[in-house]
Amino acid sequence: MAIDKNSCADTALRYMASFATGEADVVAANVSDDFVNTQTGALGKGCKTRKVYRERLLGFLAEFENLHYEPIHVIEQNERVAITYRMRAISDGHSIDIPGVMVMTVRDGLVESREDYWDGVMFLEQTRQR
Repeated sequence: MAIDKNSCADTALRYMASFATGEADVVAANVSDDFVNTQTGALGKGCKTRKVYRERLLGFLAEFENLHYEPIHVIEQNERVAITYRMRAISDGHSIDIPGVMVMTVRDGLVESREDYWDGVMFLEQTRQR
């Protein structure tokens, strides 16, 4: 998929790809200072501001080895971008593969807000915690 380097979709895809680095600073560099992270999964915990998000990323990235988001569909409308994805990683020795959708608002080349829709029960089933 060819994407304009200045498009909101490109920014959102760069953000998703940054998780594969496993580095909180790299991921956090893609979001605005007043970033709002909304998690809709039953196990998710949202937060506000880049600073708080970066601190939370330390635990999240430690919990998910080899984390990779595979974008499936990308829909862009002005500053809003919706991306369906598959999240793949190793969590506590278990391979996980969870589908989801991120809806992001992008401004000035940074992700300003993210709403992440994913299935916490599927995570528990795949890690045998249910």
